[in-house]
Amino acid sequence: MVISKKHLGQHFLFDKNIALKIVNSLKNNNKYPVLEIGPGKGILTDYLIKCFDDLYLIEIDTESVSFLNEKYPENLFNLINADFLKLDLQETLKNNEFCIIGNLPYNISSQIFFKILDNKKYIPEVVCMIQKEVAERIFSKHGTKSYGILSVLIQLFYKTEYLFTVNETVFTPRPKVKSGVIRLERYRNTIPGIDEKELLGIVKTAFNQRRKVLRNSLKNIIPEDIITENQAVFKLRPEQLSPEDFVDLVRLTK
Repeated sequence: MVISKKHLGQHFLFDKNIALKIVNSLKNNNKYPVLEIGPGKGILTDYLIKCFDDLYLIEIDTESVSFLNEKYPENLFNLINADFLKLDLQETLKNNEFCIIGNLPYNISSQIFFKILDNKKYIPEVVCMIQKEVAERIFSKHGTKSYGILSVLIQLFYKTEYLFTVNETVFTPRPKVKSGVIRLERYRNTIPGIDEKELLGIVKTAFNQRRKVLRNSLKNIIPEDIITENQAVFKLRPEQLSPEDFVDLVRLTK
């Protein structure tokens, strides 16, 4: 028996219909290997092994790993006992492209998305269940309060789709918030002529001081003459810029 661990953010889904719906949301038709993050008791795994020939499970909890090894003695997948955030995905998946699926731990979901962005050239599709508030943040458009760093960076590389909401009652233990299932489909790996580290630095700096206009928040990383020459954009606050506007901002520095 696997007991949920609060420090790992574990909330086990037990509704099989929802599990099947999540798995069926992956558009991948066995073209790519599939990596499941945090399989826990294997409710998604039950359906994934029927749909995909090349399946990887990444599970940090040793108790869950033992449970899964007993539940599936046929070795139908590659089970790795590791922390996803510390895993070298290129080495693990042998530089192959792969899709990601999972019921992500609430406490590290944002960190997982940043890792996905770091490895986006290997990840064409993601289907996952996360805290509804985080899902809404990812889908937020500029001009809204929830629009932020993740909104900009994910939307610059992935087509985002909110699929459905999941109520608290289908988990054990019950979370205090609703969950949302989302799908991300990559539409580009790179942005021509853009240094992604510079882009990340500008986006993070701007939103970490989101009450300030860009002229004040970015003055230490963008030369004063560029700010002076482009006063209109630098009078704006970060939430007023679309993702592509941030790309244009980086281009101004060239």
